[in-house]
Amino acid sequence: MTDVTAMTATQIAGLVATGAASAVEVTQAHLDRIAAVDGRVNAFLHVDTEGALAAARDIDARRAAGEELGPLAGVPVAVKDVLTTKGVPTTVGSKILEGWRPPYDSTIVERLRAAGTVMLGKTNMDEFAMGSSTEYSAYGPSRNPWDTDRIPGGSGGGSAAALAAYEAPLAIGSDTGGSIRQPGAVTGTVGAKPTYGGTSRYGLVAFSSSLDTPGPCARTVLDAALLHAAIGGHDPRDSTSIPAPVPDVVAAAKLGATGDLSGVRLGIVTEFGGEGAEPGVMATFREAVDTLTKLGAEIVEISCPHFRYALPAYYLIAPSECSSNLARFDGVRFGLRTGDDGNRSLEEVMSLTREAGFGPEVKRRIMLGTYALSSGYYDAYYGQAQKVRTLITRDFTAAFERVDALISPTTPFVAFPLGARTSDPYQMYLADLFTIPSNLYGGPGISVPCGLSEGLPVGLQVMAPTMADDRMYRVAAALESAVGTFTPPAL
Repeated sequence: MTDVTAMTATQIAGLVATGAASAVEVTQAHLDRIAAVDGRVNAFLHVDTEGALAAARDIDARRAAGEELGPLAGVPVAVKDVLTTKGVPTTVGSKILEGWRPPYDSTIVERLRAAGTVMLGKTNMDEFAMGSSTEYSAYGPSRNPWDTDRIPGGSGGGSAAALAAYEAPLAIGSDTGGSIRQPGAVTGTVGAKPTYGGTSRYGLVAFSSSLDTPGPCARTVLDAALLHAAIGGHDPRDSTSIPAPVPDVVAAAKLGATGDLSGVRLGIVTEFGGEGAEPGVMATFREAVDTLTKLGAEIVEISCPHFRYALPAYYLIAPSECSSNLARFDGVRFGLRTGDDGNRSLEEVMSLTREAGFGPEVKRRIMLGTYALSSGYYDAYYGQAQKVRTLITRDFTAAFERVDALISPTTPFVAFPLGARTSDPYQMYLADLFTIPSNLYGGPGISVPCGLSEGLPVGLQVMAPTMADDRMYRVAAALESAVGTFTPPAL
């Protein structure tokens, strides 16, 4: 059992299904791994040891009783602390929800339990999913297992770090502007953002409601596809959920793993031609493009002229929605309450609570969003940004008339040192330069490791049309079959 933590989710599921290992043994091995290394990684905010072992015992009992279980039964999973978990702390990386134990499970967590996965605990994140490095967590930054002096990406750096550190074989993230894909790229793991509405937002603590998308994280493309299939699909409790089945992403990943991309047309976005990106990242990306060509794909260049406006449009739309969503954190209904000594007014208590409970990046975005929505500025800022969003959607639509999917580097640079960008928000925001367009469009995107630059992982991003998530899995799995997976130095 000493090697089980290095196995893929597919391999672990096979062990449990055949009885070669019990779910309890697998779970305990991962809990032991967390105890051994998480002091150096800080991937987890809460480890639910008792809950995990109880869930594992239940799987073993059901298996012994002859019950037919799903393909991920008995496989441990780490869950980003943005999803509600009944009776288990959900903080969203913020002091304002410190100690809050939700009375219900999110739909994603319900489906994880139904699939027989074993939830190990909740992973670290930038506060309210606002950030690109996990340095804005109120509970300290997570660290990249490739180099613990560097960031693991964000906002879902905890989930990606847990995978790269072999603390979990599967993880759940959420992607508002790249928060699944960018951490995947800088930690050498796989991160997939499904089509918006393809996974339920019920029980996801909201940042930007028109952008937030929960999704799977894993160490292989097939594992990510299996997790995607388990959590995806229509949810009547989410008004934005698409009433359609999840595309057969598992079959697409298996097809891609054959290494044959004959007949597949891929577009390289002209506007992502290297401006602002590190030379090493672009060189590794070009090598990956050559590999895709050798696998049979046809590569064409596609101009998406409005992609260059995606970053500023996003940083008006997302903060505006954040300003509205975070108004519920008032110190009255749940979470932190500060200054309620019986002498202060409701407004004073609310102000003191938010001052103490929100961190600097959350405050920055609330102020920016409130300004953009204020009387006299709405049309000039938020309204204009939504028009740009429409133009970006038209760029995608036109591109997908010519190609099956678009490809680009996932992020312009490899993992940067902790503290290198926290004093310059704009430099931090550039981490999502290549990922944000897919969020504004609503289409799926996946990051798959494609090589190393300066000894650190580089990710290739595949972007597909809405509800064509299977296309990105096929391309990603094909590339993975050719370049392999990447393992960080031992912690």
